[in-house]
Amino acid sequence: MEAVIPILTQVIAGAAGGNIVGQLAKSFSLGTFGNTIAGLAGGAGGGALLSMIADGAMSPLLQNVIGGGLGGAALTVVAGLVKSMMAKN
Repeated sequence: MEAVIPILTQVIAGAAGGNIVGQLAKSFSLGTFGNTIAGLAGGAGGGALLSMIADGAMSPLLQNVIGGGLGGAALTVVAGLVKSMMAKN
């Protein structure tokens, strides 16, 4: 159970980050479902990455929330950019 809670925190924060960036930057939005899926994936990756980089520098919960949120937002923007570039061709 100890290993599951950080991952859940990361993916929930990632989904939130993906949906927030989708609402703020409509040109990158993938729709609610797409933003959520991209956010979930980015949240897991971003949370794990920040946990490795900032190990011990801040509380684990803060690492998971910040890393997950930023990772989810970043992957949503990247996916939105790819989608818009593909639509132009």
